Amino acid sequence: MNSLLDEGRLLPLVEDFYTLQGEGFHTGSPAYFIRLGGCDIGCSWCDSKYTWNPSLFPPVPVSDIIARAVIYPARAVVITGGEPLNYPLGPLCKGLKKAADIRILLETSGAKPMSGQMDWICLSPKQNHPPLPEFYPLANELKVIVNGPLDMEWAEFNRKKVSPECHLYLQPEWSRRESVIPHIVSYIKANPEWRISLQTHKYINIP
Repeated sequence: MNSLLDEGRLLPLVEDFYTLQGEGFHTGSPAYFIRLGGCDIGCSWCDSKYTWNPSLFPPVPVSDIIARAVIYPARAVVITGGEPLNYPLGPLCKGLKKAADIRILLETSGAKPMSGQMDWICLSPKQNHPPLPEFYPLANELKVIVNGPLDMEWAEFNRKKVSPECHLYLQPEWSRRESVIPHIVSYIKANPEWRISLQTHKYINIP
């Protein structure tokens, strides 16, 4: 795709916005979100399928994205998607650090090679396209989406691969939250190394 959009100097931007983080370790903290288009993982329950086709989102210079991100008081940026590592993220990360020494947090499936300078990596592994081995020691946070009881086996498979310092989260798939939350609660009570992650932004109706 145009030499991966001029080696990362252009990115297929779906949306960018300032809000509170809704999931995982940083729930409740303000951050500027950068959502990139393009994903070939294809999870049936994905809540952002609109991002999958990158051709729907015209390439945007990273300088424009950075200029918007730095005007907000929180010095934190979340790069998400889609699968953001479909693209070289070096220019975006370097630009953010140079502009305001912003803390950069990445949301990824880990299925694509790593790029860019990240301060926090949330690894959300998918069974149909598992993470590359390089991601397990890098993950600060492991967030496994639970669609049914069998997903606990997948969660444990990944837990054994991350570092002992990695924070562990089980997150109910939104459309099945009422049926899976009781199972997650029971599981965590029996396996206290895990925590529950809820999509609080959806409960309080913010982006």
